Amino acid sequence: MAEVMILVVEDEAAISTLIQFTLEQAGFVVQCVASVEAAQPLLQSKLADVLLLDWMLPGTSGIDFIRQLRNDIRSRDLPIILLTARGEETDKEQGLNLGADDYITKPFSPRELVARINALLRRRAPQKTSTPLHVHDLELNPQQQRVQVNGQIIALGPSEFKLLHFFMTHPDRVYTRRQLLDLVWGDHVFIEERTVDVHIRRLRRGLETVSYDYLIQTVRGSGYRFACNQE
Repeated sequence: MAEVMILVVEDEAAISTLIQFTLEQAGFVVQCVASVEAAQPLLQSKLADVLLLDWMLPGTSGIDFIRQLRNDIRSRDLPIILLTARGEETDKEQGLNLGADDYITKPFSPRELVARINALLRRRAPQKTSTPLHVHDLELNPQQQRVQVNGQIIALGPSEFKLLHFFMTHPDRVYTRRQLLDLVWGDHVFIEERTVDVHIRRLRRGLETVSYDYLIQTVRGSGYRFACNQE
């Protein structure tokens, strides 16, 4: 499964420690901080895959931080789960209306937390899940890092595997080179946009061995698209 990094912003040390232990046991990479001010430089350096954010924090509140993140084009799609002791429906509605993807009321069970994170990843970042993918006879298994068609293994490098995984979880949408760099390699990676073309060519060569290279389409002036049907 692709590595999933979760940033936890929680000022209660006991809760933060429990969350970190729970999520690391579930296979996530976890970083914990106690304030928005500590979280900001981390997200500026590299966006997490999921943000677990306490509502009541010293300094800037979790709600105010959500407003900031949703107003920034770079972080507006960051998956966010709000953690809070406030269980009223009006509080939940406020948090969701301001941009939180989900809302968990304290105290919560560790199993529920992991389940909520996995559900959010399936909706917002399916390329980070371990579910096997199928398009026609093309099968991609994230856990085994294997791509095959009717038992025939397709030899792909790590970057081409990640690129195909992303395409298969986001079909029929056009992505620019910059978007692919940010979404597949990470927005903290500074490499030439034309590098994407090299990996696209390698991916096509691999798929060509099983006559599936048509799946990767070039959209002139825009970028690339994974098309499930031959046009």
